Amino acid sequence: MKGLRAFALLAVLALVGAACAEEEAAAPPPEELPGAGMTACHVTDVGGIDDKSFNQTAFAGLELAVTELGVEGDFLESQTQADYEPNIQAFLDQGCDIIVTVGFLLGDATAKAAEANPAQKFAIVDVDFFDVDAGEDITYDNVVELTFATDQAAFLAGYLAAGMTASGKIGTFGGINIPPVTIFMNGLAAGIRHYNAENGASVELLGWDPEKQDGLFTGDFENQDNGRRVTEDLIAEGADIVLPVAGPVGLGTTAAVEDSPEDDSVIWVDTDGCVSASEFCNLFLTSIQKNMDVAVFDTIQSVVDGTFEGGLYVGTLENEGVSIAPYHEFEAAVPDDLKQQVEDLKEGIIAGEVSVDPTDYPA
Repeated sequence: MKGLRAFALLAVLALVGAACAEEEAAAPPPEELPGAGMTACHVTDVGGIDDKSFNQTAFAGLELAVTELGVEGDFLESQTQADYEPNIQAFLDQGCDIIVTVGFLLGDATAKAAEANPAQKFAIVDVDFFDVDAGEDITYDNVVELTFATDQAAFLAGYLAAGMTASGKIGTFGGINIPPVTIFMNGLAAGIRHYNAENGASVELLGWDPEKQDGLFTGDFENQDNGRRVTEDLIAEGADIVLPVAGPVGLGTTAAVEDSPEDDSVIWVDTDGCVSASEFCNLFLTSIQKNMDVAVFDTIQSVVDGTFEGGLYVGTLENEGVSIAPYHEFEAAVPDDLKQQVEDLKEGIIAGEVSVDPTDYPA
């Protein structure tokens, strides 16, 4: 009987196995994603792909393209500015279908490579090529320039901060005095000035002078100790909300604010800080989002589907290329009327009725 039962069991297993094999044979092969066989390559600035801000947000677009489009992704992290050209050349030698360079400081190296390799497709984040000597815009047929009107979103954050400050002072600093950094500071200043004009207030901005286009800078995008030191100075001057525009240097700001005995807070940049640096979410009043991940993904997709065209892209509030993040743990603290004013100002900026130029307002 035991032998008979064993034989019967083997027969059942054989039938089940045959049925499974038949089912597998009948099942259609998995559909190949449209980007299979293509490579998208990414050159970071010195902050690296895990900077919880600028480079990391742009890299997320490449990661999404790998998942959604099936392209192969590769990246090189620049340790210094001397790495820009060699990193780009390495990807040229590799034969990438598109090379994405990330950051204003990569502009010259990218332009040089694009001119020398007209068949190679590029995208660059935060650069609108311009010939200063000739006073003319430059467009390369093989380069998409991914730029962002972050002053629009920063204006909203500035107005919000002016409505939330208890000390009447807001601080900011940058990594390096370059346009993709100072555009945040200009927008912040405009929002504060608009708040003052509309509410008869006198909120002060520390760390940036819109008229002089100069202010407080650490001189780098890497040293968190510099960010901590500068933030401690701003807090000592009375600032209770601080906007660092300096990539990983801004983590020095979170450390300083976390240790501050006062009830201070931070405005993060480039990405939602409660996502990228969630351990500090309780410090983030909001974040000024530059949706580079979407722009990078869309550009890679254009290569995959054959619609790639060089030229300028500008992310705005209207096309959702920029935005401010939810208030997260400050949701209950922000008054409803202030929330509504911020929403109304967003619509006013989109309609062209509200200026984000700080020099259009009384200093």
